[in-house]
Amino acid sequence: MRVDIWSDVICPWCYLGKRRFERALAGFDRRDEVEVVYRSFELDPRLPRGEAQRKVPLLAAKFGRSEAEVREMDAQMEQLAAADGLEYHLVDGLIGNTFDAHRVLHLAKERGVQAAATEQFFQAYFTDQRSLFDEDSLADVAADAGLSRDEVLNVLKDDAYADDVRADVAEARALGANGVPFFVLDNRYGVSGAQPTETFTTALAKAFEG
Repeated sequence: MRVDIWSDVICPWCYLGKRRFERALAGFDRRDEVEVVYRSFELDPRLPRGEAQRKVPLLAAKFGRSEAEVREMDAQMEQLAAADGLEYHLVDGLIGNTFDAHRVLHLAKERGVQAAATEQFFQAYFTDQRSLFDEDSLADVAADAGLSRDEVLNVLKDDAYADDVRADVAEARALGANGVPFFVLDNRYGVSGAQPTETFTTALAKAFEG
């Protein structure tokens, strides 16, 4: 059975949902029959590509909140992630356009290291506070996941995998996903959001029964 997971590498709920799903899958007796494929989604495609910006003032302006409120939201998210074994460092981090990061993840899929690269990107951004928004930073993080740094830089210099990213986003929209994470099991069962591990366990069993 195949499970498609739409996510964005700067989405804190996506990393949390990924970990909860992985916990459910690890305890599932037919886990060896499950193929997991990560799909692209952009939270804010309007941000300029290739630039990193300070996250707090940008989100404060976007959501009509004060910077103090945004920092408090980040602190609460850090605590929530910690309860699931994830180390988040969100306060005063960076944000930017993720289109190029998703292109690199499609390269990783083609090279057979998509799972490792996806985890590396999440960890780099949320735990290590590294940028995923310029060519050199993306190449460095991708190299840590086993990709060739030179190949990543070559991909980023042209439009490689751009159509793959757009196709993923279009499919998510067609399925009615307006946010991420979004999970589709066996092309039939959808699970939206970073649901509890028990919900994913139930969904896996239901998909196999079907």
